[in-house]
Amino acid sequence: MWTIPTLMTLTRIAAIPLIVGLFYLPIDKADQNLWATVMFVVFALTDWLDGYLARRLNQTSAFGAFLDPVADKFLVCASLLVLVQLGRVDVLVALIIIGREIAISALREWMAQIGASRSVAVHVLGKLKTTVQMVAIPFLLFDDMLFGLINTALWGLVLIWVAGVLTVWSMVYYLQKAWPDILQHAK
Repeated sequence: MWTIPTLMTLTRIAAIPLIVGLFYLPIDKADQNLWATVMFVVFALTDWLDGYLARRLNQTSAFGAFLDPVADKFLVCASLLVLVQLGRVDVLVALIIIGREIAISALREWMAQIGASRSVAVHVLGKLKTTVQMVAIPFLLFDDMLFGLINTALWGLVLIWVAGVLTVWSMVYYLQKAWPDILQHAK
């Protein structure tokens, strides 16, 4: 259970109070934004790295497979809530993204219980949604000009709404794939 990949996954959960806590510290806003962005990016990269290491070191486990998406969802949801509090993300898009995460997680749990996990297997649309939101969130956390060229607040706002649209689209896709199994087992 205490493998390197699992410990890396746990660091994503441990990162949440650190990122949130930054915005309560009496430090310059630009420093808060920079440190929150750096931390989010570093901890988000551990998602790729822990999966790579788990496969490379042959340290995959059922616990790790469960914990990995939970850690990702906690990190994204906490960051979205911070961004809502800071007025950088609209509540509607945050609710869409967080609501979808809860709904699809519940759907996957139910499909697993009825032996229909394949109908809600990860799809490229879900991966695209995740990629867009993982770019949007650090842009919104940074909330400034990057390299004097990129208005991260503007691009982050555009990307988070694109992620919101992809979120709805992917949820509809997963529900359509699961619908025959839902009908069959809803009796």
